[in-house]
Amino acid sequence: MPPTVVITGASAGIGRATARLYARRGADVVLVARGEGGLEAAADEVAALGGRPLVRPADVADPAQVEAVAEAAEKELGPIDVWINCAFSSVFAPFDEITPEEFERTTQVTYLGFVNGTRSALKRMLPRDRGTIVQVGSALGERSIPLQSAYCGAKHAINGFTSSLRTELLHRGSNVHVTVAQMPGVNTPQFAWVRSRLSRHPMPVPPVYQPEVAARGVLYAADHPRRKQYYVGGTTVATLWANRLAPALLDRYLARTGFGSQQDDSLPPTGLDNLFEPVDRRPADDQGAHGAFDDSAHARSWQQTLVRHPAATALGAGAAVLGAVSGIRRLTSRAA
Repeated sequence: MPPTVVITGASAGIGRATARLYARRGADVVLVARGEGGLEAAADEVAALGGRPLVRPADVADPAQVEAVAEAAEKELGPIDVWINCAFSSVFAPFDEITPEEFERTTQVTYLGFVNGTRSALKRMLPRDRGTIVQVGSALGERSIPLQSAYCGAKHAINGFTSSLRTELLHRGSNVHVTVAQMPGVNTPQFAWVRSRLSRHPMPVPPVYQPEVAARGVLYAADHPRRKQYYVGGTTVATLWANRLAPALLDRYLARTGFGSQQDDSLPPTGLDNLFEPVDRRPADDQGAHGAFDDSAHARSWQQTLVRHPAATALGAGAAVLGAVSGIRRLTSRAA
């Protein structure tokens, strides 16, 4: 039987690219998001690639809607094997320019959306004693940056929540597994439709990876869920090691560079905003998986290749530490 996979945030970006990979395996793919135009386009891709799609529009911030997704998935496709939490929202602005309503909404979607999805998945997986949950996290869940306080706070919360849940599952001796795939900056449509108060077009912190790199990381994590977490992209590893080795220095560096590195001069602000309402309601609004940074985004990751080959893991870890040390030296010279 083909696996049944639920993907939230499936209408664009990493979720969309992950749906394509599962479709190539012939999986039954439940596509969840608010934007029906993006979802229908994703469903067409899944069907064309050999999978069986089920479109379920839902706002993951609403636990009742998420529960309805799970019920429909099992009724129409069978037991859920993999649940991937990927949906999120964000606001690009200094904290004092973010309203309480905006901060709450970002937290509801980006953090509680993962909690709601995990709850509905566990409700079905625990009695069967099998299943996998993948949380699509971020390097910003361990190393925060300016202009994204709500998003960074939510990603930190996902790490804490998931670690607690994982220990509970280990205590039970459960065969249900939960893991996190920590992401670097990814070229997704979010930077065109995120709510922003910046004077220039938002962009991911370079270096940027294509969503297919991220999707391969999600797929690998789902296939090998016994590890607590996976880091996707060499920059994710280097950033986290730099934060562990010299966090105060990294604070100073990001205070100097973190504003400019998240804004692009070559693109005009789009004026789109999906915080409270989707922007891809109609087929003509579909954005696909990629954002506006194809020219600079990396389609491969050496670090991801190393992760898949255990014999090279030690080499990869050593390279990451050396990279972090080198980065810290550069930070020292710039901060001096």
